[in-house]
Amino acid sequence: MIATIFGGIAASPSARAALRYGAMAVAIVLFLLSIRRSGEHVGRIAERLETTEKANEIQRRMLQAAARRPRDRGELVDRLRDGGF
Repeated sequence: MIATIFGGIAASPSARAALRYGAMAVAIVLFLLSIRRSGEHVGRIAERLETTEKANEIQRRMLQAAARRPRDRGELVDRLRDGGF
């Protein structure tokens, strides 16, 4: 029953053209939705990369500050006398 209805619809040239354009419209909509989803995914990845870069920069500055710290009290006194801080 359903097959004969669809067969009758597909037999008409105007119905075939409408089905063809409808299929193309659905394909275009699905393609655009896919692009939007991948764009959102890329945006999240870029945001995560930016956050990681900020954290790495902060950690690098902390390590540099730790490398410049005085090793003992004598070095601290020398730096304070020289105005190194």
